[in-house]
Amino acid sequence: MAERFPKNIKPWSRLDSETVYTCRIFSLRKDRNRSPRDGREHDFFVLDSGDWVNIIPITANDEVVLIHQYRHGIDDITLEIPGGMVDPHDPSPLHAARREMQEETGYDSADVVPLGTVHPNPAIQGNRLHTFLARNVELTGAVSFDSTEETEVVLVPLDGVDALIRQGVISHALVVVAFHHLMLHEGKRSAAGTG
Repeated sequence: MAERFPKNIKPWSRLDSETVYTCRIFSLRKDRNRSPRDGREHDFFVLDSGDWVNIIPITANDEVVLIHQYRHGIDDITLEIPGGMVDPHDPSPLHAARREMQEETGYDSADVVPLGTVHPNPAIQGNRLHTFLARNVELTGAVSFDSTEETEVVLVPLDGVDALIRQGVISHALVVVAFHHLMLHEGKRSAAGTG
């Protein structure tokens, strides 16, 4: 098993930091850091964003509530679980995940448990993604889009998710990670039916 703290690698020293761009969902920060190995200085760019959440809503009939959503980065429509940003008014990531589920799908449940936390891309981001499971979800209201979102809800049998991942129908890395967390939570051998 890998050690938590390596013996021969040390953190870099931050000499200077400035925000060079800010928009609604992230800021771009330029850091000047010094290598602990050779003392040289280098510039690094970091995307500062608040923490993110996603949530796997599962009905009493073992159907996953998924959403189709257009994504500008790939200029295509994806199949995902609900998710989004932890807003400043959210008291916790769990609250944010439940809010996102309600807004994007109209489904809700009081039975929500944490599955795990990951760093989405530690090379250029410092935020975390918190993943949750909502059990026995029920349709309780209508979807509530923000000004740039539009989703279409689809129910998929839970036992069909592995095939959707293998086929690349579910291709969002953070959604695949969420289902891996679910596999670990449920004690299964493989997140995508490969083991």
